[in-house]
Amino acid sequence: MRSVQEARDLILSHFTRLPAETVPLDDAYGRTLAGDLVSHEAVPPFANSSMDGYAVRVADVPAVPHRLPVSGDIPAGTAPGPLRPGTAMRIMTGAPIPTGADAVVPVEQTDDQRDSGHGQPPPPMIELRVQPRHGDNVRGAGQDVAVGDTVLPAGTWLGPAALGVLGALGAGQVEVTRRPRVALLSTGDELVTVSEQPGPGQIRDINSITLTATLREAGAEVLALGIARDVRSQVEDRLAQARALAADLVLTSAGVSVGTYDVVKAAVEAHGELGFWKVNMRPGKPLAFGRVHGIPFFGLPGNPVSALVSLEVFVKPVLARLLGRPWAPRIVRARLAEPFTSDGRETYLRVRIVEGPDGASAQLTGAQTSNLITSMVRADALLVVPAGAGHLPAGTVLPAWRLQAA
Repeated sequence: MRSVQEARDLILSHFTRLPAETVPLDDAYGRTLAGDLVSHEAVPPFANSSMDGYAVRVADVPAVPHRLPVSGDIPAGTAPGPLRPGTAMRIMTGAPIPTGADAVVPVEQTDDQRDSGHGQPPPPMIELRVQPRHGDNVRGAGQDVAVGDTVLPAGTWLGPAALGVLGALGAGQVEVTRRPRVALLSTGDELVTVSEQPGPGQIRDINSITLTATLREAGAEVLALGIARDVRSQVEDRLAQARALAADLVLTSAGVSVGTYDVVKAAVEAHGELGFWKVNMRPGKPLAFGRVHGIPFFGLPGNPVSALVSLEVFVKPVLARLLGRPWAPRIVRARLAEPFTSDGRETYLRVRIVEGPDGASAQLTGAQTSNLITSMVRADALLVVPAGAGHLPAGTVLPAWRLQAA
């Protein structure tokens, strides 16, 4: 059997980044920046005050307390004239620093204890009660972003803060990588939709729900192909739909094992090629990868935990490659909270990481059979037991793969 790393490396060698498209900034949340964002302007564009107070020259305040005449008022959104030597100007937070000023004394550190809002004029004189230093409470032009800075590199996930940067730079349109279009098919005679009442021997199709949510979370657009029965012609019809929908990737769950009614393998091989693996992992040993109608194809296991773990370990890295995002699992080290005996495969245990005075411990979220979806609900990490391991006592330190969004 192939190791997990060998399988993932081979899979990734088949993929490159998808082309870019331009979208309005309002529609860019969750997308991936296609190219480096280089700033052509400074943020902030001018030096401004970080406090309500009084703009002064440090040289004009030789000692404190010290009184200065107030020569002007600078509300936010105005363009002030220069500060006259030997005077102060009242200034609001965010307002431009006048030429000649090199510090701002907060209003709380003066004798101006009035409510300075509501259009009240500044006092004629102000007493400063602290010694200002050069640059106090002054936010310099370009303090956040300088002209020529690479502010956001290609591959950046555009979350709220990144969108704020784009907005600050006036980027009303954003070039992003096109979303991968993933066709998703569930297979099995036993499946009904989640809104149906199962009959004898039937179960609801939860893989379509969990896999769709995970794929969308990872940045993909999901093309739902529904449920196909264990009939080769039905599977072939759905795979043809994936081609008609211009899918970038086809995912099926179940039907790729060695059972009599596992027909996906035959349907794919009739219209493409399949590398059928038994990957040395638990859960998720049955995994198929190949091409159908010229489209890369994944056949995931049918058990819900196996399908989710396979998606995490193999498909999410592919989606990151297609989007041009960097990918690496977020690994922490944790102590096994209870003994565990491995069957020798690389094993992904569903655990919750608990921080304690002696570091992180990994607590199993229940039985580890691959049909128990609630064990994934309670998990925030997958504890990775290396291939070849046998009995592991409590306290064994292992890598834990943090479960996370894109």
